[in-house]
Amino acid sequence: MASSSACQASKIVIDGSIMEGGGQILRIASALSCLTCQPIMVQNIRAGRSNPGLRPQHLSGLQLVSDLCKGELLGGAVKSSEITFIPSTIQSGRFIADTKTAGSVVLLMQVSLPCMLFASGPTQVTLKGGTNADMAPQIDFTTMVLQPILERFGVSFECDIKRRGYFPKGGGEIQVRTVPVKQLKAVDMTDRGDLVKIQGRAFVAGVLPFKIAQGMANTATSILKQRYPDIPIHIKAVQEASAIGNGCGITVVAETSTSCKLAGSALGKRGVPAENVGKEAAQMLLNNIEHGGCVDEYLQDQLIIFMALAEGTSRVLAGPLTLHTKTAIHIANKLTRAKFKVINDGTETSVIECEGIGLQR
Repeated sequence: MASSSACQASKIVIDGSIMEGGGQILRIASALSCLTCQPIMVQNIRAGRSNPGLRPQHLSGLQLVSDLCKGELLGGAVKSSEITFIPSTIQSGRFIADTKTAGSVVLLMQVSLPCMLFASGPTQVTLKGGTNADMAPQIDFTTMVLQPILERFGVSFECDIKRRGYFPKGGGEIQVRTVPVKQLKAVDMTDRGDLVKIQGRAFVAGVLPFKIAQGMANTATSILKQRYPDIPIHIKAVQEASAIGNGCGITVVAETSTSCKLAGSALGKRGVPAENVGKEAAQMLLNNIEHGGCVDEYLQDQLIIFMALAEGTSRVLAGPLTLHTKTAIHIANKLTRAKFKVINDGTETSVIECEGIGLQR
């Protein structure tokens, strides 16, 4: 349990250029620093990227975690290659983070949600930026896949999408509300079960015509029906009523008899036919279904921090491990006493096993 005063332990030094080498290292390291009350120094931030150092969205996330625990952030500036973060006690209350760009609100939520769960009381964060951004999970993935799966750990949160925002302006806004948990529960997600249904959501916003959403939905439905003719498939096309800017995209989710959820998604881009976007999402879903795991490639790494914090041993059957997942395990090992083991039998699937630290509020 974190101490009730500023953390006095010596700093743990993390190389921000290793493995995935991007913002994910900052998100997991700062969240675990906050939760375990261990100061950190992250060096060589995004050193291998074309625009190295902190970007506005990374800085927003660090400042949010610092606000949540009344911490001290040194080196917190855009383009900075090194930061030091000294956490203190996690507070309840209301907080705001604004990337002032189309930077992903979902990534801001990734860094803040674990900390909010161990606050002293009910907590709300208002996050502003892009809701459906490139190089990040779409907000629809969060509500359709991540949220119900985290309930297995004993995590309960509300995610209210106030307004959607897209590249390049951003301007989207979500509110995330939590009540504190005493301790997270370990999960066993090793039985995939049988596919029972596929649902999805294709959207357009701004001046884009509704037929684009219909085109994405129809193409994805057709492709998935060819592969699974006996499975109910329902992908709804929607025109977003409250949004900043123009955008379109699709998220499709398969559910199994054991309540596993696997997704595929894609965002529209200028000059790319709607049918191609629908096809991309459908193909991604098919790939995630066919690898045989209980989680898809985007859920894998997001579960690592919760497995590390939970009481007991969690086991998750996954497809090929992504570099993001391997990086998340590396950082969790460095900042906690959690014991991770990856068991592979020579097939495409692996079991990620973790004896968590049983963090208590």
